[in-house]
Amino acid sequence: MVTRTVDLRSDTVTRPTEAMRAAMANAEVDDDVLGFDPTAHRFEAEMAKITGKEAALFVPSGTMGNLICVLVQCEVRGSEVILGDNSHINIYENGGISTIGSVHSRTVKNNSDGTMDIALIEAAIRDPEGKLYYPTTRLICLENTHANCGGRCISVEYTDRVGQLAKKHGLKLHIDGARIFNAATALGVPVHRLVQAADTVSVCLSKGLGAPVGSVIVGSKSFIAKAKILRKTLGGGMRQIGILCAAAYVALQENVGKLEGDHRKAKMFADGLNQIKGLRVDKASVETNIIFFDTLEGSNIMVDKLCKILEEHGVLMMPVSSSSIRLVLHHQISDSDVQYAISCIQQAVLQLQIENIGK
Repeated sequence: MVTRTVDLRSDTVTRPTEAMRAAMANAEVDDDVLGFDPTAHRFEAEMAKITGKEAALFVPSGTMGNLICVLVQCEVRGSEVILGDNSHINIYENGGISTIGSVHSRTVKNNSDGTMDIALIEAAIRDPEGKLYYPTTRLICLENTHANCGGRCISVEYTDRVGQLAKKHGLKLHIDGARIFNAATALGVPVHRLVQAADTVSVCLSKGLGAPVGSVIVGSKSFIAKAKILRKTLGGGMRQIGILCAAAYVALQENVGKLEGDHRKAKMFADGLNQIKGLRVDKASVETNIIFFDTLEGSNIMVDKLCKILEEHGVLMMPVSSSSIRLVLHHQISDSDVQYAISCIQQAVLQLQIENIGK
């Protein structure tokens, strides 16, 4: 019988805190589609201030947020967006920018740190003289932190350079900032400075911040006016969303300060994993709250079997390949949980190794 659960599948698995539940129960609300929800207004104004943009809009999910940002900035059918081949928009968002928005993706290889080479980005920009044959490049997308690269942080300097490149060619810059608060914390840079070069940013509220639902997109007032229309078109116009915004406001107040602890625990976890024979973590890649660890060739550790054994002990993780597992720290994982999970992994690896010897 499992008596303890340590859920490391994602930082999206957190439960609302008592303070969040109380804020939701007591939230002052009205119809947000009609534009009158006061709690939504206050929360959106706060997010605009934090990100240094003119306006903000609450949306149901990060996928919808990114979709709206791309579609508003690529209004003409057949527009093209340059983005990383390993980016969340490219891999995990159902191809929405093409299936719904008729926007063509042009991918550039992501480096291990989540960046794309500036020269390769510039080379991917279409020559306007070839518009009879090619899509028209209108947008560049970055991701910070970069999830598939292990939660790596994109620096201010790099982002500024991409912003300068976009301006040089008359393009817009969007940042998928699902975990931008993690990046800001790890880099020691205010969020507004980290996204200063971007025209639009999406920020997830239910990942690092630990709110139960939603994302926010930010940009100019004219952008948000268009985004609000598209949100309604996509079915994202909800009514008394102040209930959700109230919980997100608590997350801003209570959980941003906990991100540094999440990052510390991730590094502690990585150190523990590297002490287990047959496993390997690139410690340098652990910058925020995400860890990818590999089973070494010849170790005979099957990822699916390892995860199954761990689940029996209440430790939940996400396999990403036949030799790799992802785990994500969040504010509801304690130091004790980390030590318990490491101990369980060590025992599970030993069990698998003994079973393999016996075959």
